Amino acid sequence: MTTLVALTLNNSASPPFSYVFTLDSASYTGSVTWNVYAQRWYFTLQDQLANVVWNGPLVGSPLDYDIPLAPGIFTTSTILWREDTGNFEVSP
Repeated sequence: MTTLVALTLNNSASPPFSYVFTLDSASYTGSVTWNVYAQRWYFTLQDQLANVVWNGPLVGSPLDYDIPLAPGIFTTSTILWREDTGNFEVSP
């Protein structure tokens, strides 16, 4: 089953987006921030102890192809962002 989470940015909040994702049966906080130097959005996943487990550019997957965020980090779960729909997709 795939869970959809809408990426709704709030520029008055810090970070502009934050959500608790369940990946491999554990909770991870995902946040999206703007990188001024790179002029693009970045996605960060932190474990429950606030350790960064993955940080990288927010790369959008087209509708017909998956580009996973945090590749190789999780054994059963995947997370990606569909730029066309504006949703994160988390499986399973």
